[in-house]
Amino acid sequence: MSVTLLAGSATASVALAAEIPAAPAASVATPAAPVENLIVGYKSSATEASSNTAAATDAAAKGKKAGKKAKFDRRLGTGAALVSLGGTTAPAEAANVMAQFKADPDVAYVELDTRAYATAVTPNDTEYAKQWDLFEPTAGMNVPAAWDKTTGSGVTVAVIDTGYVAHSDVASNIVAGYDFISDAVDARDGNGRDNNAADQGDWTAAGECGTGSTASSSSWHGTHVAGTIAASANNAKGVAGIAYNAKIQPVRVLGKCGGTTSDIVDAITWASGGSVAGVPANATPAKVINMSLGGSGACGTSYQNAINAAVGRGTTVVVAAGNSNANASGFSPASCANVINVAASNRTGDRSFYSNYGAIIDIAAPGGETRRATDTPGTVTTPENGILSTLNAGTTTPGAEIYKPYQGTSMAAPHVAGLAALLVAAKPSLTPAQIESAIKASARPLAGTCTGGCGAGLADAAATVTAVTSTPTTPVFENTSDVTIGDNTTVESPITVSGVTGNAPAALKVGVNIVHTYIGDLKVDLVAPDGTVYNVHNRTGSGTDNINTVYTVNASSEVANGTWKLRVNDNAGGDTGYINSWNLTF
Repeated sequence: MSVTLLAGSATASVALAAEIPAAPAASVATPAAPVENLIVGYKSSATEASSNTAAATDAAAKGKKAGKKAKFDRRLGTGAALVSLGGTTAPAEAANVMAQFKADPDVAYVELDTRAYATAVTPNDTEYAKQWDLFEPTAGMNVPAAWDKTTGSGVTVAVIDTGYVAHSDVASNIVAGYDFISDAVDARDGNGRDNNAADQGDWTAAGECGTGSTASSSSWHGTHVAGTIAASANNAKGVAGIAYNAKIQPVRVLGKCGGTTSDIVDAITWASGGSVAGVPANATPAKVINMSLGGSGACGTSYQNAINAAVGRGTTVVVAAGNSNANASGFSPASCANVINVAASNRTGDRSFYSNYGAIIDIAAPGGETRRATDTPGTVTTPENGILSTLNAGTTTPGAEIYKPYQGTSMAAPHVAGLAALLVAAKPSLTPAQIESAIKASARPLAGTCTGGCGAGLADAAATVTAVTSTPTTPVFENTSDVTIGDNTTVESPITVSGVTGNAPAALKVGVNIVHTYIGDLKVDLVAPDGTVYNVHNRTGSGTDNINTVYTVNASSEVANGTWKLRVNDNAGGDTGYINSWNLTF
């Protein structure tokens, strides 16, 4: 920059500066709001590009010409100069200063130091204010803050449920599903299995589902679940889904009088990309499955095998804990391994009065309460405390689309399924085990109480998304194939580790899930790739059932990559079992 021109210009304007601001030296659009700072980029040939002193002198001179104090503040990482206007400055005055810089041939650019804001503004959906479960600080799931980073784009969530009844607030996010109800009478569509997952209604007459069963209207349950996960947002209508840019794949398994294990098992297989005889391949396999369904009894082999295979294909499986105010270990598929088992919490942060509980619960999420525990069953006395979502007004067959609050662990599970979709969209490399671990690690304590146990606490969407996007992924390797353990035998289950640099950690986590009726018979070892044996369980526990534990092993002397084995030796007769699954977290 020419020193002569600067001095001449400054001298010419000194007498006038205090009284009449100079006219802008070049045309500059007037800013729309008050301005505090400017960012000035000097051409590399200018002294001000490298000298803070020169930049300070230039800023003061140009401000004086414009009748405004301007001061060099600091050098940005790009080399540009940050120029302070001495506080909030009227748009027209800021434009005058900018014009002085713009007129200087040694200035490459000048621009406003504008502000950026979180992009996840409050949705304009008309019923959003009623969705306390998403945003209230006491017991909401802190979802809006997660939308700055992810909205579920590119992720398909299979809703294994009653199917889907058309609703304009979900329609844009529906992909092709399937009807897995084998019995044409239960399906009410006249044919059994087909590619039409439309909900035909699950109403029943008194006694139709067994002695003493009561009459009920159609629930449109699957559509309510779908809306919680992925109802469209910012469409000036209804509610906003947790992962509102995810896709919903309706998979119909529940019709009149519920659904069968055989149909549900095939649905799990198909939804996760597995092959089912007589059913076309799934063109859009789901990365997340939601099952807001269940029955009494411990997890059976059929359920467990299907879930293990789905998880092995990379699909996260989320299930409802059940609504019997009992230990979830007595219900299925809630008691299955390799699922995220979700209990329900209410608007005050307590366990919902109906929710199952127990050590088998992984996490809690809003399930709501449309009545108090002391109110007459079947009544709706506190609808504002339920979970509002998409529904249908038809009592038997479909009618008009509506929105209605429901309560249940069926409502809690899709909150977590929606969160899982947000995580997969944010970081597609995450495994189901990593997703479960992240959700549990980022949970916050319930504001109220949970008698009996609600897992890690209340799921927190923003905290979980932040955790997985700001920290490196911890490698997790898993084998979910069952290995039978016979009396007085030794069996092994392998895991091949690859892509991990260097040695294993000093705190290698070894997750072991063994189903066995007398663990005092068992000796369990981790075998490193070089054959080194690390014992983790040695015939303790007497007649206790099952091992479901994470052991910590100092494997820092072992190269991480290679084939690791879980070796199980049964040292007695009379009790048998199997390795259900195991994993390594590096």
